[in-house]
Amino acid sequence: MDNSSGVGVLDKAVLVLNALEAGPASLAQLVQATGLARPTAHRLAVALEHHRIVSRDTQGRFILGPRLSELSTAAGEDRLLAVAGPVLVHLRDLTGESAQLYRRQGDERVCVAAAERASGLRDTVPVGSALPMTAGSAAQILLAWEEPDRLHRGLRGAKFTAATLASVRRRGWAHSVGEREQGVASVSAPIRGAGGKVIAAVSVSGPIERLTRTPGRMHAAPVVAAAERITEAMRRAN
Repeated sequence: MDNSSGVGVLDKAVLVLNALEAGPASLAQLVQATGLARPTAHRLAVALEHHRIVSRDTQGRFILGPRLSELSTAAGEDRLLAVAGPVLVHLRDLTGESAQLYRRQGDERVCVAAAERASGLRDTVPVGSALPMTAGSAAQILLAWEEPDRLHRGLRGAKFTAATLASVRRRGWAHSVGEREQGVASVSAPIRGAGGKVIAAVSVSGPIERLTRTPGRMHAAPVVAAAERITEAMRRAN
């Protein structure tokens, strides 16, 4: 099969990246692996290094650079949003409540997607909103499966306890009543990525008058089902 795209310099750059996929390489090893002339291999590797697509290890050998993992993360986020969109709409229609998708960013959780109620009283969380990791059912989900030391750090100043998170892990979903905002209740479940790591939380939220003081009884099943659908779709996408 011809791997040529017709853009010579790009094809040669990809040869360099493919060679580095096997591990660190000196210039001589790059030349051997790619079949490129030494000046060409050097010029391409240094140009890719300028754009952080290639880097160097402590011995000066060429290695794949940090820009690739940044792009990979962005691609994963885009895939997550594409997959989650229709599931959030279905969850909103099923429960009659606003549905959100949260990802953790440092000490905050960010709403990266949402499907809002069309009418009536709405407790909206606009996409892009950064909320604290110390309150709310989505925060519980994003913290519950963390490494023990990170989990305990996350509990400082939180409105929930280690015992709360233990029960979240046991039943596979979380709920909160007036924890982040007075009068608002929510139910959340985990979305998992590679290796079972929790990468996001899917939630429904609304006024306590509708969700009651035991919102999980009403909405845990559809929220968990939505999270599992997104997790499975992400697995197939990979």
